[in-house]
Amino acid sequence: MRYPTANDRRVVITGIGVITSIGRTRESVWKAIQRGESGVRRLTGVPHIPDGLMLGATADVEGEYPGQLKNIPLCRQTAAEALADARIHFGRVDRDRFGCSIGGHMGDVDFVTERVGLASLMPDGKPPWWQQWFPNTACMTVANDYRLGGPRLCNSTACATGTIAVLKAARAIQDNQCDLALAGSSEAIHPLFATGFYNMGVLADHVDPTLACRPFDANRSGFVMGEGAAMFVLESLAHARQRGATIYAEIAGGRILNDARHVTSLDANSDALSELIRVTLKSSHLVPRDIAYVNAHGTGTKQNDLLESRGIRTAFGRAADSLCVSANKSMLGHLVNASGSVELAITALALRDGFAPPTLNLTDPDPECDLDCVPLIGRAQPLEHALKLSIAFGGHLAAIALRRWTGREARQPQLLLRQAA
Repeated sequence: MRYPTANDRRVVITGIGVITSIGRTRESVWKAIQRGESGVRRLTGVPHIPDGLMLGATADVEGEYPGQLKNIPLCRQTAAEALADARIHFGRVDRDRFGCSIGGHMGDVDFVTERVGLASLMPDGKPPWWQQWFPNTACMTVANDYRLGGPRLCNSTACATGTIAVLKAARAIQDNQCDLALAGSSEAIHPLFATGFYNMGVLADHVDPTLACRPFDANRSGFVMGEGAAMFVLESLAHARQRGATIYAEIAGGRILNDARHVTSLDANSDALSELIRVTLKSSHLVPRDIAYVNAHGTGTKQNDLLESRGIRTAFGRAADSLCVSANKSMLGHLVNASGSVELAITALALRDGFAPPTLNLTDPDPECDLDCVPLIGRAQPLEHALKLSIAFGGHLAAIALRRWTGREARQPQLLLRQAA
């Protein structure tokens, strides 16, 4: 009998797939991030919102999927990219020890709003309603595509969904329920959510759409909605080494907490968020000065950015002065369910290449958000450890600490692109 070792419980990232408004592949998205490109455009045809009054960052998927929820091809294509990136050969891995943790999404509600009789439950040109009604449809579809027999997990935790999906997969590996897992989430702009956010008055606007989302800026006015997906192949370190995989980063630790005071806001002192950071670092055997980069939730709303900055400052203390903090939503929009997974992917690539991504449109930093938020232009610098934060409606708080992998198994850094000043 072989007894478990400490290495059996370590979880590493061996494959990544990404689609967003600024690229259809992992590396194309990352290069656009380095250049500081924005995918935000003015949208038309959104029900119940006058044309031109809503901004968004939409993602393109390859092929035609008439009548199918966009979340499904988003997840399928990023899963395929992640599996290829990890060099998974299904003849050499145990599918029954391969899990799947994909965040929930809005199901197909068209039949509810359009139904005038039983026949319209199966309108022409659409899959039967029961194939995509459930929020776990993408998880089911991807797991079935590859006949994955390990744990099948799906959570719906608003803007923390993608981060928690990765944490749940990592825990399943650590608990020896599986050896490896696909984990991630997707988002497609849904008219119900778009109308809700529009009526709440939290969506930003600007004559130039690319300048609308301004996290940590004194003139920020809200977020814009975005689309995309990210998938990871996670493995136990022992399994990854056994099959000769190369590694992006280790999931050093992570935690989930809640802010039990309000549906949409943090407490004024950011106590829950600062506690989340502290317990995440403790679970990762790290101290504040070990973290070089924080990928913030950074929505661009007045309240979120102020309270997130306050929580980071409280948790890191003096070490906050040496942090790089950036908000990818300035380029990608707010991907809601997919924000955690896409931004975690960007964090892993930042560690690989030693590059802190920029916060776009940060021309007039809010003095109350007193952190180095990497304004306008990204920064090449050594990064060993990074922290991803997610703050969600419903009080969901989640964080993951990543450790850059070094040595012969490590992914080799890619050539950084020069940015125009």
